[in-house]
Amino acid sequence: MPKTRSYTNSRTFDLILTAMLIALVFVSTLVLNIRLPIAANGGLVHLGTAMLFIASIVFGPKKGALAGAIGMGIFDLVSGWTLWAPFTFVARGLQGYIVGKIAWSFGRKGNSIAFNLLATIISIPVMLGVYYICERVLYGSWIIPLTSIPGNIVQNVVGIIIAIPVSVLLKKVPVFK
Repeated sequence: MPKTRSYTNSRTFDLILTAMLIALVFVSTLVLNIRLPIAANGGLVHLGTAMLFIASIVFGPKKGALAGAIGMGIFDLVSGWTLWAPFTFVARGLQGYIVGKIAWSFGRKGNSIAFNLLATIISIPVMLGVYYICERVLYGSWIIPLTSIPGNIVQNVVGIIIAIPVSVLLKKVPVFK
């Protein structure tokens, strides 16, 4: 019986933690977002990307993927970007998974600054590619989607600048080790 209780408590804790990460990504995206004046669909710069990176580095690929996909997907649904929600779900889910997978590879568990930085950088072309293909489908052009790339790069760079130092600090806290 004690083994079952421990397993149940662990699963419950995982569920609560994942839900909290989803909420943090959503709120971070919602609270501070700046629409970029780059073309019609220039995109947003928001803190959700930083929180996605932090969740993936500190808690691993599964929680990072769920936090990014669901958190930013919900943001799209409630803030006028409804058409983008399924694309965001895929793009940000993949991005969170890639960051977490690389940051946690070979038993690192997000403790290597170099691999965390590498992970975030490697995830950017994947996110850009997913959004580019989706915009190609939506706009019927290979050229129009190019206008959103600078804004998405800015958003990711801001996310990296915030996430790497915050992740280093969080990894020093005993609760997150």
